[in-house]
Amino acid sequence: MSNILKTFGAAAVVATTVLTVGMQVHAEPTRATMPDIDRLVHYTTVNRGEVTEHIMTTREAIEAVKAGQPIPNGTHVALVDYRDGKVFRYFIMEKGENWGQDYDENRRTADWQFQWFKPDGTINMDENTARCQRCHTSRSDRDFLYTFNEMRRFEFE
Repeated sequence: MSNILKTFGAAAVVATTVLTVGMQVHAEPTRATMPDIDRLVHYTTVNRGEVTEHIMTTREAIEAVKAGQPIPNGTHVALVDYRDGKVFRYFIMEKGENWGQDYDENRRTADWQFQWFKPDGTINMDENTARCQRCHTSRSDRDFLYTFNEMRRFEFE
């Protein structure tokens, strides 16, 4: 009887491994939260074909970048993805004290964490935050932001 269980147990492990490897990697829970978008400053827009991305953050973050200071903890950077004139999704970066410690050193983006949200503000677990995190590591010299220079050049009205 134990040989039958071992055989079925081994088959279950193989089947689970095949299913896991073949599945799409989804978002993972992070500390990043959905900010109040209306309180953020729209500092640049990026157009990618049919997609328009409004990128926003806090006034304090922009002032820190302009002054050559670190972006403060508690800062949100929001990419609002519009398609056909409607919000399609939100990509949020949020910075918190020692949040980088949640990841292995090779995955850290200082203390930034990332999350995707649906238009209704709920977490979109179908998006891959690890992919975003990997890409943003290439911007370590710009506080992990692709729009760092746009933030630095932004003029308040």
